[in-house]
Amino acid sequence: MVGESLKKYKKNHDFLVCIDSDGCAFDTMEIKHKECFCPVTVRKWDLQMLSSYVRDAWEYANLYSKTRGVNRYATLVQTIELVGRRKEVQDYPDILPDMSSLKKFLAENPSPNLTTLAECDDPVLKKTYEWSVEINAEVAKTVHNIPPFPFVRESLEKLSEKADIVVMSATAKDALMREWTENDIAKYTNFICSQEEGNKKECINEIKKCYSQSRVLMIGDAPGDAKAASENGVGFYPIVPRKEIASWKKFYADVIDIFLEDKYTPDVQNKYTASFDSSLLDKPNWEEI
Repeated sequence: MVGESLKKYKKNHDFLVCIDSDGCAFDTMEIKHKECFCPVTVRKWDLQMLSSYVRDAWEYANLYSKTRGVNRYATLVQTIELVGRRKEVQDYPDILPDMSSLKKFLAENPSPNLTTLAECDDPVLKKTYEWSVEINAEVAKTVHNIPPFPFVRESLEKLSEKADIVVMSATAKDALMREWTENDIAKYTNFICSQEEGNKKECINEIKKCYSQSRVLMIGDAPGDAKAASENGVGFYPIVPRKEIASWKKFYADVIDIFLEDKYTPDVQNKYTASFDSSLLDKPNWEEI
């Protein structure tokens, strides 16, 4: 279900570009996950003696693998499961938390957020809520003065003359508003979609009703962004991890004009997405040893 505010969305132009935020418009993935998410996870779930394994698993799941960009609750479950598969951990009895109730909650709530978690009485779900609140506080304290990648501002300026721009992110609303406002680029956007509005697939599905599908483009740095675009039958342009500046430069110089000329066909898209899938890992490095 999408938020009520999104249902009132109105277009200003005939073209729409949806842009992910963390790791796509901003180089914030590394600092958020390494300095905020992972330390809070170790502390809140009493995983101090396994901290190195937790760090490996968290960074793999959120930064370097094909699950990059998945919501924090799903990757919490994934991280615990990855740590539990380590041979070095399996001799420790009952050292990892039981995530079965969180897994059940996620199966029943495809768009999890703090509001839905706050209503739960289960101890693990309560702890997950507290963990998420602590992460948001840590991000607010830590992540500042990070400008958008080079060519993001220029792309927004160029696009805004003929296209509506919507931030399409699984990040909390207050963090998105702070990052886009403090960098003076929120002014280019028509709407800011956060985890509170729903997941990316749902949000794109709601907004695309205002446009011809060939005139909708999703820009993202994770397979989930590509999947959300594909499931909605709209275009996708990748910001390739560790090649972000080159990706934005190419978008600014070439792709904007192609898209606004209504020529960003599947064949053209494939030219830009060819190297995207291979840029992320299929399995952890430690399982290949």
